[in-house]
Amino acid sequence: MNSASPGSDQSALSPSASPTAPIAAFFDLDKTIIAKSSTLAFSRPFFDEGLINRRAVLKSSYAQFLFLLTAADHDQVDRMRRHVTQMCTGWDVEQVRSIVGETLHDIVEPLVYAEAAELIAGHRARGHDVVIVSASGVEMVEPIGEMLGVSTVLASRMQVDDGHYTGEMDFYCYGDAKVTAMQELADRAGYDLTQCFAYSDSVTDLPMLDAVGHPTAVNPDRALRRAASSRGWPVVSFSRPVSIRDRFPHPSRPTTTGGAVALGIGAVVAGGLTYAALHRGRSR
Repeated sequence: MNSASPGSDQSALSPSASPTAPIAAFFDLDKTIIAKSSTLAFSRPFFDEGLINRRAVLKSSYAQFLFLLTAADHDQVDRMRRHVTQMCTGWDVEQVRSIVGETLHDIVEPLVYAEAAELIAGHRARGHDVVIVSASGVEMVEPIGEMLGVSTVLASRMQVDDGHYTGEMDFYCYGDAKVTAMQELADRAGYDLTQCFAYSDSVTDLPMLDAVGHPTAVNPDRALRRAASSRGWPVVSFSRPVSIRDRFPHPSRPTTTGGAVALGIGAVVAGGLTYAALHRGRSR
């Protein structure tokens, strides 16, 4: 699994691309691939392991509730960032990784949108690299990426001192910083962003969507819906969170080079149909 500042596996190419022009599909994570905030979803296991108290769990639950009901404007995202960094200050990094790894499938698998899983499979069936670009921490995003078999993750990184979080950010993968990370990856991997795809739910990701040639608004907030309408972008709704194990019963483990999880012939076919329907609508 590649993360933060990695290259990506360029072995498969789109049938419509030249041999020197790999294509990537960039996906936001929260409310685009999964139905909740990936960071706040782990509040309960963090509580169970003694990292946070009951008050912090309630505060995280309230933040999750607001996240689900309201558009994530810049102020809300900044409040979420402050809440998470304050909550995590002093935590042992390896303990966090262990908790996420042990609880990932129980916590996150049921939250994955079936439509997103199909779309990811459709891109991969066409030889596209799939990249998750998220403001959530790399400790959460990277295992989710491995579970979904994506090529690369670009995520936020907190400062670490002597194995513990300091409460400061090394890199906050948000807004224009997402575009910076995408462009750096494109420079290394050889992507032409005008030929690439991007998917997000929030107007705060407008720079990310503007940076590619094929943007799509997924479950958009009101401001993003207006922007998508004015730009003529496709708008889609994902509404079916479903366990990956229920939908794809026999996934294999990803390879050490970040290779794709084998989701099975049924998943690839479903993904191809989802991808084709969405982008056929665009061409019309």
